[in-house]
Amino acid sequence: MAGVAELQGDGQRAPSADQPAGEVLIVTGMSGAGRTTAANALEDLGWYVVDNLPPQMLRPLLELSGAAGSAMPKIAAVVDVRGRTLFRELPAVTSALRDASQLRVLFLDASDEVLVRRFEAVRRPHPLQGEGTILDGIRRERERVAVIREAADVIVDTSTLNIHQLSTRIVDVFAGDGDAKHTTTVMSFGFKYGLPPDADLVADMRFLPNPFWVPELRAHTGEDAEVRDYVLAQAGATEFIDAYAAALHPVLLGYQNENKRHSVVAVGCTGGKHRSVVTAIELARRLEQVPGVAVNVKHRDLGRE
Repeated sequence: MAGVAELQGDGQRAPSADQPAGEVLIVTGMSGAGRTTAANALEDLGWYVVDNLPPQMLRPLLELSGAAGSAMPKIAAVVDVRGRTLFRELPAVTSALRDASQLRVLFLDASDEVLVRRFEAVRRPHPLQGEGTILDGIRRERERVAVIREAADVIVDTSTLNIHQLSTRIVDVFAGDGDAKHTTTVMSFGFKYGLPPDADLVADMRFLPNPFWVPELRAHTGEDAEVRDYVLAQAGATEFIDAYAAALHPVLLGYQNENKRHSVVAVGCTGGKHRSVVTAIELARRLEQVPGVAVNVKHRDLGRE
């Protein structure tokens, strides 16, 4: 079909689906091909995901999305054969809505052999197998979805993909140019209050002189210029921040490749008030240069006695 973007397991990419707010994506395809994984990946990208939606509800959903405009996130509707009779109306409903909306169809597929193995692995019957075998159910489903597959905008063959690779493919296709593939929080903290339990990486800034012992700086925090200048003027401070940011660069890129969507980089000092705060702010500024990464800064213990 002309105009269809096909994404195979061998790494071919479909064009980016960078659409404005209000877009509605139908996620459908073969049972066992990865609809749940795709839906989770879209949800992580900020899409509003509706599972097992009857095709007849697509028009109200589109009207709601259009009325809300940019105030409503993009919507992904998972539609599949669990709807049985209702599912048969999907081609007609999709065709009727295409010209008047930003409606797109993602079709997930896999080989019969792979689908059989997946159903056997989870020990669940195919929704259409009835009194027959898993393969009988797969063949019945292929007949029903043939028209939908032919009209799909993006086809993803998941035969050779694990769940992490599929998530990465979905992010590659449906993340807009400005969408981050990974979000990292740089968190300052005080060791005397304990390590952050959700930290992925921890840096210890207690090798630097403590501004707490400088009377005119004690009442200030790392957000103040006086403390910032003092900390960064210490031997090794800027060198450490530059080197640590450089070391984290491949880590954050690797997180994206492994579809790890969030991480916490914890930066500690004794009380979480001076050195760690300055370092967290400076480190975050450098990490903002890493492609595909959104950076947040959090000061966990700032303000505590």
